[in-house]
Parts: sequence; C-alpha cells; structure tokens
Amino acid sequence: MHVHVQEKQQFKKLFKQEHIDHFEDRFKVLETFLQTEQHVTVAQLVELIEKNGWQLAPEFVKETMKLMCRFGFARKSRFDNGITRYEHLHLGQHHDHMICTKCHKIIEFEEDRIEQLQLSIAAARGFHMLQHKLEIYGICSDCLQERIRLMPLAAAKQGERLVIKEIMGGSGARMRLLTMGLRIGDKIEVITNSSQGQLAVAVELKRFVLGRGLAEKIMVEPDNL
Repeated sequence: MHVHVQEKQQFKKLFKQEHIDHFEDRFKVLETFLQTEQHVTVAQLVELIEKNGWQLAPEFVKETMKLMCRFGFARKSRFDNGITRYEHLHLGQHHDHMICTKCHKIIEFEEDRIEQLQLSIAAARGFHMLQHKLEIYGICSDCLQERIRLMPLAAAKQGERLVIKEIMGGSGARMRLLTMGLRIGDKIEVITNSSQGQLAVAVELKRFVLGRGLAEKIMVEPDNL
C-alpha cells in the first residue's frame, strides 16, 4: 500500500532524527506491524515477528510500540478495560469500533453521518471538539448466528425440553441457581410459562419455580437427544 510506503519513510526520518537506538530492529517491528490490519497485543506482535524469522524481546517490542504511539504511527486502546492492543494510526483517517462482548472481535467502521452529527452536537453547545472515539459493544454476526440456538429460558414455550447451557449475570446468579439445585447441563422441561411472572420447570422429578428476571439469565437450547 502506498500509505505504508509513506509510513516507512517517515518512520526512518523521525527515528533517526530523534537518534533512537537500535533502529534496524525497531524498523522490523514497524514492518511486521504494517503487515496486519488487526488490533494486536505485544504478545501477538512478537509471534508475527518470529514468523518473519526475527527474534526480538517482548520488552523491546513494547518499548518500540510506545515510541510509535508517541510519534503518531500507532494508537493503543483498552477496549472494555481489557488488555492493551495497538492499531495503525494513518494521518487524515478516522474510524470507530464495534466490539463483540462474546468473542471480543473488534470491527472498524466509518460513518460520515455520525461524524457530522457529533460536530453539530458539539457546536450547538458551544463546544470545540478536538478528538473523540466511539465504541459500540454488542454481539457480532458470527456469534449471533451461534446464539440463535441459545435463548433465555424466559422465552421458552410450555412443554419444551431444553438443556441449560449458560448462566448469565455473574457469580451471584450462578450461586443462587446452585443453591436451588439447578446446574449447567441439566435437562429441563417447561411446565408453565405465561410470558408474565413466574415460570415452573422440572428437572427429572423435581419442580422449580423461577422469577422472570432469573429466567432471563438462564440460557438454554433444545434437547435433541
């Protein structure tokens, strides 16, 4: 890509101008970084560098990425307060991100209407916007297709036979269900569900009554066995 040629030329100029040491090795980090369009961690970048046949210490790679961020060749992010990842910073370009909360895939997108709307909102309030970032959290199309098989117990119909596959809502919800005697992998039958209020379900010969809020946290799929 033409933009990558420019990046390499500017990298050489700035790093030599600033008398940054170990230039040749740092240039290897840049070359490898430009080979991927993904948001990469230092560990992932080290793996890519090794695939190129080079051996560079993780701390050296991390230090080089910090310099690249300082000089405007890369940008680091911690999506959802997760681990640090680096992406390209091409001058004159801006994009936002959608982050899948299930597989943690990061999808870049550009939308001029959003950019203009943000400028209009800021201007209407007398605010001069310098920079911004937009992060949308949800479920990507791949995970959504898989999730179609899964559904909240609250959405099940009377008479359905299901398997508990996942319990959402953190340790509190899991502990509450364990205390009741329900576990992941249990095969259940929906006895009653009027789409309002409580549900009655059975596991083997035991009956359980669940509030709708708790039933929303129990992810189930059809028992095909």
